[in-house]
Amino acid sequence: MTTYTAPLKDMEFLLHDVLKVSERDIPGYGDLDRSFTGAVLEEAGRLASEVLAPLNATGDHEGCVLENGVVRTPKGFKAAFDALRAGGWTALDCDPEYGGQGLPYLMGTAVGEVMVSANMAFNMYQGLTHGAYSAIHAHGSAEQRATYLPKMVSCQWTGTMNLTEPHCGTDLGLMRTRAEPQADGSYKITGTKIFISAGEHDMAENIIHLVLAKAPGGGEGTKGISLFIVPKFLVNADGSLGARNSLAVGKVEHKMGIHGNATCVMNYDEATGWLLGDLHKGMKAMFTMMNEARLGVGLQGYAVAEAAYQNALAYAKDRLQGRAITGTENPSGPADPLIVHPDIRRNLMDQKSFVEGARALTFWAASLIDQTHRKADAAADGLASLLIPVIKGFQTDRGFEMAVQAQQIWGGHGYIEDNGMSQFVRDARIAQIYEGANGVQALDLVGRKLTADGGKHVMAFFEMVKAECKAHDPEPRMTAFTDPLKQASKAMQAAGMFFMQNGMKNPNAALAGSYDFMLLMGHVCLGLMWTRMAKAALTALDAGGGDAAFLTAKITTGRYYMTRQLPACALHLARIESGADPVMALAAEAF
Repeated sequence: MTTYTAPLKDMEFLLHDVLKVSERDIPGYGDLDRSFTGAVLEEAGRLASEVLAPLNATGDHEGCVLENGVVRTPKGFKAAFDALRAGGWTALDCDPEYGGQGLPYLMGTAVGEVMVSANMAFNMYQGLTHGAYSAIHAHGSAEQRATYLPKMVSCQWTGTMNLTEPHCGTDLGLMRTRAEPQADGSYKITGTKIFISAGEHDMAENIIHLVLAKAPGGGEGTKGISLFIVPKFLVNADGSLGARNSLAVGKVEHKMGIHGNATCVMNYDEATGWLLGDLHKGMKAMFTMMNEARLGVGLQGYAVAEAAYQNALAYAKDRLQGRAITGTENPSGPADPLIVHPDIRRNLMDQKSFVEGARALTFWAASLIDQTHRKADAAADGLASLLIPVIKGFQTDRGFEMAVQAQQIWGGHGYIEDNGMSQFVRDARIAQIYEGANGVQALDLVGRKLTADGGKHVMAFFEMVKAECKAHDPEPRMTAFTDPLKQASKAMQAAGMFFMQNGMKNPNAALAGSYDFMLLMGHVCLGLMWTRMAKAALTALDAGGGDAAFLTAKITTGRYYMTRQLPACALHLARIESGADPVMALAAEAF
């Protein structure tokens, strides 16, 4: 049986020593003092550890069952969902006009992490609802917002996003779901959607599906796609529930992981829906959900790795195997604990340095999103958009690898289902696939985000890295961070130059290196985060404040990342500069 404890000390360090949230000029941040954030996170951690984490294995073993058109969630899920609602957790960063608490997105992100670490499959029910809430809030009419948002904020009603169809995933231009306009202004939606997370369940009174479909006159490809609100139960004028809509669950998928979340085939048979946003501009509205969802999936990457790491660390300290090569360290026992061995220590340091770096990157990106929405800051928006594919792709790739490494520490016991480590691996795997597979994230990064607005956002990122290094030049204790970061940034700039020089005449030269570029940039981003964290830790130590052991460990962990992980940037650059020929030389028929 695995356990989970929220990493409150690390979260507080990021919020107050690194991001210095209460000193920022972002509206709402002035209220985020240590006592307030500490109280919120402590209570979220208690709920995660005591209520959600014990249901993680239950959800995995029982899964979701389709009975007479209704999906039954695992035992204990409904009661836990009621507790989540009662505590106001689903409303944390939502608009107060619709019953939300109005806290910054950053706080919602921090709380979301502990919920994901405790029980990823469970958290997806309210996570998808938040994405649907955001789309309706941004693009809905006043009537739509008043009708749907209050009960979605409270999760009395939950929400979904319906994109994928049996014959098309990423290529939404191939979509076949149709929307026929009706005289009363509604539409009849007909088609089949697959892989719909939380598409049907027994924990909410109503489910508000956001469905992409093609309406007449939109033309071919994605330009003809519109977004529609299609509720499971129609909503009467007074807000009460009316007749069941003509939609149904075709099946619940049997998956590798996240068994506690109902992944459904949804069939729409002239279901009644209402246009959300502008006609034929559905992709714009959907991407309000997608960008939030991709940050959330990037968070899943490291949050599951955090839970796996905690259990691997506990096992490494408890399991006795062999003797330390430098001499016995547990003379009263038959063997020394696993953690004395250098390769086990390497494994744990890989996990610890990734998780803490990824948490910092995700929190920083969440603060940029707050800056975008609360200050209408276009520069922050551009930088956040640049970071999103990196956060989603890099962090889920590495998060899965770290879950595997945590399982490895358990040896054969990690392969036994009863011990729980395999669930972390199976759950983490989906994060590399959904909300845009990681290869698509890499293509988006290189093909769109690098060149957005004439490349000014990536240039601003380079300047930010340069300024960070320059700010610490006089400090000899920081050279272990700034020197590797400078080299990593130079590798990233060289890769960008290669794309500029070769991409126009041979687009494959850029696209063949896109995945390596995403990983390279991910390392640079974490290098930047570790540089900032090291400086914050040194400052706190010099001031004599904080937990000296924690701060010293932070610096040591950061040095590990800079020394052992950032050299991967040179490898990724070499692959990028090899161009398209090694990738494309073999003819398709020769495979």
